[in-house]
Amino acid sequence: MSTELFNLKGKIALVTGSTHGLGMAMAEGLGKAGATIIVNGNSSQLKIDDAVAYYEREGVTAVGYKFNVADEQQVIDAVTKIQSEQGPIDILVNNAGIIKRTPLEEMEVADFKEVIDIDLVSPFIMSKQVVKSMIARKQGKIINICSMMSELGRNTVGAYAAAKGGLKMLTQNMATEWAKHNIQVNGIGPGYFATSQTAPIRVDGHPFNEFILNRTPAAKWGDPNDLAGAAIFLSSKASDFVNGHILYVDGGILATIGKSVNEK
Repeated sequence: MSTELFNLKGKIALVTGSTHGLGMAMAEGLGKAGATIIVNGNSSQLKIDDAVAYYEREGVTAVGYKFNVADEQQVIDAVTKIQSEQGPIDILVNNAGIIKRTPLEEMEVADFKEVIDIDLVSPFIMSKQVVKSMIARKQGKIINICSMMSELGRNTVGAYAAAKGGLKMLTQNMATEWAKHNIQVNGIGPGYFATSQTAPIRVDGHPFNEFILNRTPAAKWGDPNDLAGAAIFLSSKASDFVNGHILYVDGGILATIGKSVNEK
């Protein structure tokens, strides 16, 4: 019975931004738990096709759809098409996002708005469309990918932190409004993970690598696969009474003020 709590067989999971990185790791985990994965990206059809081929090699059933999550009409059209061709969406993971590293006093307003649109407005657009059939069926799971920047500030990521802080509160408000329909809305807040994007700074002697290793109680970067369990839990029956929660998968960073200068 305990294993069945995490079984996603027969479920359809739409994971935005699932052609690479952390989104791909979470989608793969959901797929290996039994879900059919709807792969989304917006850069190129080739990248989506390559991602689908990867999932299939890993034994995951996957279908790709190219659309811009920040464009409401594209989202309406895509969700309609997906549910017509594949069936109702049971699980939505709002993972797509961007970051622009610029000091606030130097940041262009257009760049600030772009980050807000993709990281905060698009989860609203996606959820608004997908939740309609969830409400009609009286069941559904929505996971918003937040960040430690939902809780903390850091130099040069003001727009990202503003969006992710907003996403935390949007998650709680979605849960407040939709829990009565047996829909669970939660978030995952990843810490610092070993991905292709962080590879250049994860080398011995690099100041940021040393900072992360010292700042994280687990004393290591996260493996993208470490997110799979959290995604499966929040997508499964095991979390049916969990709502409005942000699950931080960060090796303990948010649990501590950090080490003193001389502390080993």
